[in-house]
Formats: sequence, C-alpha cells, structure tokens
Amino acid sequence: MTDSLHSLSDWFDTAPGQYLLAWEQDRFDLAVADIFGFNALQLGLPQLATLRANRMPHRWLALPEVPDASPLNCALVADAAALPFPESSIDLLVLPHTLEFSADPHHVLREVERVLVPEGRVVISGFNPASLWGARQGRARLMQRMGIGWFGASRLYLPDAGAFIGPWRLRDWLRLLSLELESERYGCYRPAVHSDKWLQRYAWMDQAGERWWRILGAVYFVVAVKRVRGMRVLGPAWKPRRAPAAAPVSIANRH
Repeated sequence: MTDSLHSLSDWFDTAPGQYLLAWEQDRFDLAVADIFGFNALQLGLPQLATLRANRMPHRWLALPEVPDASPLNCALVADAAALPFPESSIDLLVLPHTLEFSADPHHVLREVERVLVPEGRVVISGFNPASLWGARQGRARLMQRMGIGWFGASRLYLPDAGAFIGPWRLRDWLRLLSLELESERYGCYRPAVHSDKWLQRYAWMDQAGERWWRILGAVYFVVAVKRVRGMRVLGPAWKPRRAPAAAPVSIANRH
C-alpha cells in the first residue's frame, strides 16, 4: 500500500494532479465547514488539508507511515483498516482517494462505520472510471496487456497502482453498512491532457460538464451519514419559559 501512496503522491505533482487537487480542496472546504462535533479524522493524502475549514477541537491526520509534516493538529501512524479508536467515537471521517488505494476497501468502510458516531458523517472522493480520464486509463491498461504501444497510447494517465471504484459500486457498499447517501458531486471535466497549457485551454468544459454531462466528471465526491435504526436525535431538554398569563381582573357590578 505504501508504494501505491507514493505513486499517487508523485502523480499529484503533475499538472492534471494539481488541477484535481484544487477542485477537491474547494469541495472539502465546503463539505466539512458546517459539520459539528468533537473529533474529526482524515485518512491519508497529506497533500490535501481536508479538515482545515472544520471547527472541531480535535482533528487528526492518519497515515500508514511517519509523515514529514502535518497541516492538522496531530498526525498519527495508523492503518485505515484497523483504526486505533473505540466504537462510536469519531464525528467526521474524510477519505480522499483512500478506498481505491486500499488492499481491502470494503473492510476500510466497515472500520469507518464502526468508529463513526450515530449521525456522524463520512466524506469520500475517488476517481470516476466512467469519465474521459477513466476511459484513457482503461485503454492504456488494455494495450499494455496486449503488448501494444503505438505512439505512447499505452502510457497510463492516472496512477498505476490502485483499483478505481465506480460511484455506483460505492453507493451499494454504503447502503449495506447503513451509511445513507447525503450528497454526491462530480468534477474535473477537462480532457486527459498532460500540460497545464492545454488544461487551461479546456477550462470551459468544467462549466459545460457540470450542466450537460454531470456524472462523467473525472472525480466524484460523496457525503454519507451513519443511520442507526431505532435511534432518534433529541433536541435540547429545556423549553422556553412562557410569561405568566395576567390574572383576570374582576369588575364590580354597579347594580
């Protein structure tokens, strides 16, 4: 898994990687700003400060190896499939491209469900196989298996390691774990080009894609909430005090 993370880290230094990081950073900032609680945890990808807009007092970054620096309050070394937290102890979990670079992504989701508090949120981002980027990646892998390398067509566009998970598959996994889908967004509609110059020329496609072919974005962004059957979130126990009604005043009958 460590090699996979290094491959992903190197890819994020490229022009398309920087383009994708900028879009995801904006999405994370908007998604976590109004999620309240005490404990928040980001699993992997230190290139993104996914919790910087969140106001919880305890925020952690969990990585499979010792990080050089952490943008959050605390960084810890932990496996996403075996989190060192008790059940129902985390209010917010963020998984930026964590599932697709895990050996057992379904087990990671089960661990997420275990540590989340009832009504806690999980935010997930991942590469969309049903996109221009995913199609180019799939074609390159097919040509590599066939031993064809015409004019660099077999060159992979996205990181080599990792098995990309379609959003339709992720929705099924979330449903099985009682994680109810709250919102789903797609982004990064520009073609699979390598240079920043050509990415900027196709900038108009982001607005067009958002309107006309929304589910074909290169990356998807999902927010889900943990539902527990038979549990109802209660409001405050106090009730506003009502002003005492004025006592009736008797009027003497002059007769």
